[in-house]
This record gives sequence, C-alpha cells and structure tokens, in this order.
Amino acid sequence: MLRDLSLPAVVAGFVAVLVGFTSSVVIVIQAAAALGATPAQTASWIWALGIGMGLTSAGLSLWYRMPVLTAWSTPGAALLVTAGAGVPMAEAVGAFVISALLVVVAGASGWFERAMGRIPQALAAALLAGVLARFAFDAFVSLQHDTLLVTAMFAVWLVGRRAWPRYAVPGVLAAGIGVAALQGRLDVAAIDWAPAWPVFTAPSFSVAAAVGIALPLFVVTMASQNLPGVAAQRAAGYDVPVSPVVATTGVATLLLAPFGAFALNLAAITAAICMGREAGEDPARRYMAAVMAGVFYVALGLLGGAVVGLVAAFPNALVLAVAGLALVGTIGSGLHAAMTDERRRDAALVTFLVTASGVVLWGIGSAFWGVVAGASVLAVQHWRPFR
Repeated sequence: MLRDLSLPAVVAGFVAVLVGFTSSVVIVIQAAAALGATPAQTASWIWALGIGMGLTSAGLSLWYRMPVLTAWSTPGAALLVTAGAGVPMAEAVGAFVISALLVVVAGASGWFERAMGRIPQALAAALLAGVLARFAFDAFVSLQHDTLLVTAMFAVWLVGRRAWPRYAVPGVLAAGIGVAALQGRLDVAAIDWAPAWPVFTAPSFSVAAAVGIALPLFVVTMASQNLPGVAAQRAAGYDVPVSPVVATTGVATLLLAPFGAFALNLAAITAAICMGREAGEDPARRYMAAVMAGVFYVALGLLGGAVVGLVAAFPNALVLAVAGLALVGTIGSGLHAAMTDERRRDAALVTFLVTASGVVLWGIGSAFWGVVAGASVLAVQHWRPFR
C-alpha cells in the first residue's frame, strides 16, 4: 500500500475532499437548520458525514484495490431544506433510517446492479461527461468575477500539462493558494479548530416523515447520486461490484443516522478526480487517492466545528477552478468514449446535453433524466417490430 502512495494521489484526494465539502456543505448546514438543529447538532451532522464518508471511502478502496469514493447526497440535502421545514428532528432521523434501509435492500437484492447493467457504455460515458461538464463551465465562468486568480491558475495548468502532466493539478492548487494569499483572501486565522462531538438523536417514526422525507430521499439518492457514481466508475474502467458497495453505504447511513448522516452514497464528480490521470499514471494504484480522500474526510469530520470557517477561508473561484481544471481530462475521455460508437452517438449526445443542462424535474436531478432521454433515443432509433 505504501508503495502505491504518491504525491499526485495525495493531492487528488485533497482536491476531491475540498471540492466535495466546499461545493455543498452550505446546503447541508441549511438542511440541519430547517430541521431546527442546534449548533452542536449541526457540528454532529458534519462529524457523522465526515466519519461515514471517510471510513467507507478508505475501507472500500482498500478492500477492492480500486478507487471507491463516497459522498453525502447533495440533492438529498437540498430536499431536506424544503421538505424538512417544520419536521421534528427525531422524526427526520426516523426518515433517514427508513431511507437507509431501502438503500440496503436495493443493494443487497441486486436489482440496482441489474438496472445499471442495462445502460450501454456509450450512455454511461456521456452521463459522466455531462455530470462533470458543469464544473468545467463554472471554472471558466468564474473568470469574469475573479480574472487574475483564475487566469493564473489556468496558465499554470496549461504549462503543467505540457511540462509536468502528473503534477499539473498540484501546481494549479499551489498557484491558486499563492495568488489568494498575496491578495489577502485566505482568512485561516478565523477558523475555530475545536473538535466536534457526536450528538445522539433517538429516531421517531411517523407516516408523514416516511412519505414526505424518506421516500423522496431514497429516490433522489439512488437516481441522482448512485446512478452517476456507478457510471463514473465504469467509464473510468473500474468494474467495482455495485451491490455490496451500495449496500455498504446504506448500512453506514443506518448506523450514523442518529448522529446526522442523512444519506451516504457513491460519489461521481469527486470520484472522477480520484480516477483520472491526475491521481497517478498507473490506474491500478489510483485507489490510494480515494484512500487519502477518506483520511481527509475523517479529519474534517473530527473538526466539524471548523468546517464552516474552512469553507470561508478559500475563495469560491479557487475551488471552482481547481475542480474544473482537474476534470478536463476525464471529461474529454468520457466524450471520446461516448461518441466512438456511431450507432449510439445521437443517444449519447442527448444524454450528455440533458445531464449537463442541470434540469430538475419532480425533485430528481439531471443525471437520471439524461439516462431516460438517451434510452428513449435508443429505443426509437433501434426499435424493430416483431415479425
């Protein structure tokens, strides 16, 4: 394991955690506030999610010797912001438990893996590229708001891809931190590094919370998180067993739900950072990037009270630029794989466009609708009547 550890793997793991936390931790904090969480309970949520993501990421990656990165359900957190308003915390925790049990059943029974097996490789690659494209868009859109910072990072990435491709992303991160520090925009002194402590909330079950929170949380977690997570693994060439991994995330959620872990699932965007060339030249050794991400997740979980300050310490444009530039190679590979099969090119292109659009219908994200749209194109173009 130590022989497989490298600087690119460590940096890729750090960038994945940086992107994962900073991109949506505010939504998680808002979800806790909607349920009436106290500051101690909010810190406990970060503790539970960090510990859960860290242990499952490191444990599964070491077990399979492949990069398996987990995350919290960002659409699930957004759902809680609205659906959780006015719901007592105990009933919400009961809903988390029900949703986790449904995830365990979906994984252990194998029906989710069978459903994923019916998605063509071209559509899976297009789905991955569409999920990641928004981060690349955001990276270059941030140029108009933070021109000097992003331009300097892009220049370092451009030179790095030519001169030292393995260390291009570490160079981008270092350049971003350096420019932000010179601009006086790294407010690390304001971070409170006090450790977080778990706060137990006994679950209480109600029909209203089961219907209004548990079922929608299960649907969006499977459709908007686990589905693109599996697609990301397959597009990167990693044949990770789907059923036991999904079941493991459900069990982890079940155990940590009383402390605030509302939904743990497979990651897609951050996982792509740990599965690309930026995490190492040898694909067989890139699992260490996910292991290191797990270590960083645990560390941030233990310092849950400092997460909000840490998020504020880095300029938003820095995070967007690092994420977008780190994913350029993966997006290109996904688009190449999606467009190679001419018979499925239209379906793959529609999948990419719908997924990249970010459309949300009935609380379900664009990743699910991208697959639906692409499958519809395939069905129409290749349908043959029975003779």
